[in-house]
Amino acid sequence: MSLPNLDKLVATKGTKLVNDTTEVTATIAGIFVMEDTVFTSIKVSGTDAKSTYITTPATAVKAGALITGAGVLFSGVKLTSGSVNLILG
Repeated sequence: MSLPNLDKLVATKGTKLVNDTTEVTATIAGIFVMEDTVFTSIKVSGTDAKSTYITTPATAVKAGALITGAGVLFSGVKLTSGSVNLILG
C-alpha cells in the first residue's frame, strides 16, 4: 500500500522553524502555524499565492492550522508576525 502524503505528515525531509520577518526560500510541502500568524507572502513557483490559501490574507491565521498545496509545493514564505514550522519537501 502506497501512502504518498505520509512523507509530509511525518516530515521525512525535515522542518524549518520561522519566527522572524525574513523571507525563506525552500521547497515546502506544508506550513504548520505555531501561533496566530500574519503572512506577507506564500509563494508557489516564486509568485505570491497567499490569497489562494487564505481567504482574508490580512488577517492572522490561527495557531494549529496546516496549510498544504493541492499537488504543488510552496517555494517561499515571508511572515509579518507570528511563527510557523515549514515541512520541507
